[in-house]
Amino acid sequence: MAWQLDTKHTQIEFSVKHMMVSTVRGHFTAFTGDIVADEAHPENSRITVTIDPTSIHTGDANRDGHLRTADFFEVEKYPEITYKSTGIELKGDDTFRLLGELTMRGVTRELPLDVTLEGQSKDMQGNRRAGFSAHTAISRKDFGLNWNVALETGGVLVSDKVNIRIDVELVETAPVTAEATVTTRA
Repeated sequence: MAWQLDTKHTQIEFSVKHMMVSTVRGHFTAFTGDIVADEAHPENSRITVTIDPTSIHTGDANRDGHLRTADFFEVEKYPEITYKSTGIELKGDDTFRLLGELTMRGVTRELPLDVTLEGQSKDMQGNRRAGFSAHTAISRKDFGLNWNVALETGGVLVSDKVNIRIDVELVETAPVTAEATVTTRA
């Protein structure tokens, strides 16, 4: 079955340490995703997500602007961040590890996500919906995001470790049937 991200009910969030004493959180507001789920054989399911890095939001316009520059995401040269699954390892009834590759700033690295199925239901229009939460952490330096400032007291301005948290709501897309196909003639 094919599913799409309900972007109004999905969050892609991150957090980093600032000056080694506090946590700065942010999220992306523009992204798309397609999911093909094989419920009988989940290991055959595939996920692709594309994020627009210009949509970064941390609550500070100056910081967001800096994050878009060559010091970090270099959005003019690299207008997309992508995640493509490569496999699934079932862990329990509602938990699994999604294996995949994250591409950011032209660098691709393997990135597993620990995922939990939060629930399934039907919406008021009769569409099936499913919710998932996922988390992982990356080294931003692995993707060429090396900018930093050394602190006089020791340490650095921005941590290398980036924690990632994703809350997803999916909606099943209607399969195309012969009855649903419309032919238009000029």
